[in-house]
This record gives sequence, C-alpha cells and structure tokens, in this order.
Amino acid sequence: MMTQRTAARSCEQALWALPLRLREEGLSLSEWDKSRAEEFRLRAGRPMTAVIAGEERLLNGPPVRGEELEQLLEIASRASVHTVLDQIRRGYLTVEGGHRIGLCGTAVMREGEIYALRDLSSANLRIARQVRGAAAPVLDGLCPGGRLADTLILAPPGLGKTTLLRDLIRSVSEGEGCTPLQVALADERGEVAALYGGRPQLDVGRRTDVIEGCSKAQGLMLLLRAMGPQALAVDEITAPEDVAALRTAAGCGVTLLATAHGTARADLERRALYRPLLEEGLFRFLVRIGRQGERRIYTVEELTA
Repeated sequence: MMTQRTAARSCEQALWALPLRLREEGLSLSEWDKSRAEEFRLRAGRPMTAVIAGEERLLNGPPVRGEELEQLLEIASRASVHTVLDQIRRGYLTVEGGHRIGLCGTAVMREGEIYALRDLSSANLRIARQVRGAAAPVLDGLCPGGRLADTLILAPPGLGKTTLLRDLIRSVSEGEGCTPLQVALADERGEVAALYGGRPQLDVGRRTDVIEGCSKAQGLMLLLRAMGPQALAVDEITAPEDVAALRTAAGCGVTLLATAHGTARADLERRALYRPLLEEGLFRFLVRIGRQGERRIYTVEELTA
C-alpha cells in the first residue's frame, strides 16, 4: 500500500503544473493533507480549493486570476498548446505523472464540434496515484478458477475507479494472485498508464500494451486487431461506440475489464447506454466502490448468476 510520504509526493508532483503562486499555496498544506488530497479546483475570481478526503476545502489565497489559468495551460503543455489541442477540445489535459487537468471556458465551435477553448474560467487538477495492492481485496472474488472474469467497476467520480482498474490490470498482467494474461489497455486520456516518451509512468504490468490519444472505441478495435490480447481494459464507458466495441471484443473471446459511473446495479438498468451491458451479459462481475469515512469499501456482485 502507498505510504503517506509517497502519497504526498504524488500531490507535489501534480502541483508543478500550476503557476508559482498557486503551486506554493498547494505545497503549504501539511503532509497529511497532501497525502489525502484528490483535486485542486481553480475558478476565476474565487480562491483555489482542495478536495481532501472527499471534502472541498477553501484555501486562504487570493482569488484565481484569468491570466493564471492561461499560465496553467502554458505550463501543463510545456509552452506548446498547439500540440495538445486534441485533448483541450475534449476539455482536459493530462500531464506528466498521469495527473489530469479538466478545463472550462468559452467553446470555439467549428462545423458543430468543439475546436478549442478560450477565456478559461475554471480548471480541476486531479491527482493520479499508484496504489499497489488496491486490487487485493477483490482479486480472489473476480478470478474463479484463478483466471480473471469479465469485470465492470462502478462508482461515482472521485472514489478511485481508475486506481482500482490500474491495479487490477497490473495484477493480471503480472500474474499476481491470478493467471497471467496479455492485457491491452485503451487509455484515451492517458490517466491509467500515463505514457511518456513511449513508456508508462504508472505501473500497468509487463504484459500490458497501451494505446492513448484516440477514442476508447477506436483504441479497443485497434488493440483487438493488432495485439491479440487475452484481456481488454478501458476506463469509463461513456458512448454507444464504446459499448459496440466491447460487444465485438466479447464475441472474440477476450476478457473485458472496464469502469462506469454509477452507484448501484439499478443505475445500469436505468440508463440506456449501460443497459445492454446487463442484457447481453458482457460482464460477469460488478465491483461497486463506496466510501466509509476516509476508507473505500469494495462490494463484488455476480451479474450472471
């Protein structure tokens, strides 16, 4: 498990994406708070806040200025905003370490689609943390006969879906507590593996192949055709195209590992996007993540029993 110092270092690394004044504001937090920090939220005209153990806390600095949000973009893109326009038009930017910056402002439209963002109004710096052993509480239950079964992780934002997914991928790829599998990961936003210079910054295991920078559906189909995976992983099913790609993969005998937003099976049944996942039996197990105080609680449910 992650030590307090290691968790605090992840926060400190993420804060280097901020302009100097805001960075120092974040770094002034105690090591205990930095180790539990999940997000830093910047809104023009209001002081920066930190989300710590699920609670948004107002920091004591002056209001964030519009030019500081522009500086954030310059720093995070290494002064090459044009090279990350594909990410920005989707409303986020992934920086070294796998930390993600969500962006809001005025959308610049071309042919009915968002081309860019201007006049930034707010940003959300989400801290990525590698928690080795995060999957240990659920791994046995997801591996009948020792081999990973098709698994969907379900939780609201901020409860650690990506962290759990990453460690499940790592465990399966390494054969840690289960049969080792060749895993292929469609990492659209670069949050799970965080490729940098062609290498994952976050450990997803030695038998894992990663593609990022394209849509999840495109990535899944490319990986299925090109890499011959035994397991396919994707973070956050958000579009019908994602579901269609998972259907295709299931028909090829590949084990599926994915995440989705929600709190209970009823959420899957209510939403048209997710309903086919249940009706067609694409996943055998559902892992729900909840919070009890500062602890994450994992519940495994068999969907196809």
